[in-house]
Amino acid sequence: MKVIVSRKGVDSAAGKCAGALIGGRPISIPIPTREPSPTTYGMLSDPRATVAHDLSKGTLSGDRMCHLDPDIDRGALMIRPEGWRGALGQVSSSLSHLRNQSVKAGDLFLFWGLYRPVESVEGCWRYAGPRQHAAFGWLIIDSVHDVVGDGSQVLALHPWLRDHPHVRPHWTASNSVYVAAERFELDGRSFPGSGVFSQAFRLTALDSPLPSRWSVPAWLDPTQGGVGMSYHAEPRWLGNGLLQTAARGQEFVADIADRTDARKWIADILEANA
Repeated sequence: MKVIVSRKGVDSAAGKCAGALIGGRPISIPIPTREPSPTTYGMLSDPRATVAHDLSKGTLSGDRMCHLDPDIDRGALMIRPEGWRGALGQVSSSLSHLRNQSVKAGDLFLFWGLYRPVESVEGCWRYAGPRQHAAFGWLIIDSVHDVVGDGSQVLALHPWLRDHPHVRPHWTASNSVYVAAERFELDGRSFPGSGVFSQAFRLTALDSPLPSRWSVPAWLDPTQGGVGMSYHAEPRWLGNGLLQTAARGQEFVADIADRTDARKWIADILEANA
């Protein structure tokens, strides 16, 4: 099994804000887009639409298109088609990296992003704490589909993907969609094929002023016999479970093979937060 540590949601570059932590619950804010999308910020169910508007100081307003991807939260939109499942789209160099790493059915995306605690003051959301990187959701791959032209060949197989931004016409780059399984088993435990955490899982080391400096488990840390992950050469692993993450790249791939310690670590997080 491969674990893809996948960066998604707004940050200081895309959207120029951070996602929200409401009592520890992650509210991922999709990035704004000019690409084909059927979804605007105003179409997101609350508190997502209001959080996006307030924290961006109105930049991510109701009529602006957003890129709702990964689409792993059934509650993100009020109306879902019958048979809906989680899905992720990817294009261009990030897609090429996933292909080069042989990411396939049975592999697991662990999604993370930039977050800050928030509070509501006089009916308006505002930040109330420092930035951190945190994991907010997951997707286990059931199937991978290359999207050609208007996406009709994918919609014929999965008509419930009609609202996904990557199954649309006018994409000019290489484009694929990763569809979630309905359920999967890990470490002898059963989980939904995709979803969002009830509580964010903090990645940033507790004593670090930099969100990008992570505390990682031994199974991932090469200085402790771990498997490492793509985009992270030896100098980035600082020892004692610390990692200085790469500033560029969306998809960091770790091949855990049959490591029981890695599978248990992931299953424990899912069980506690799914």
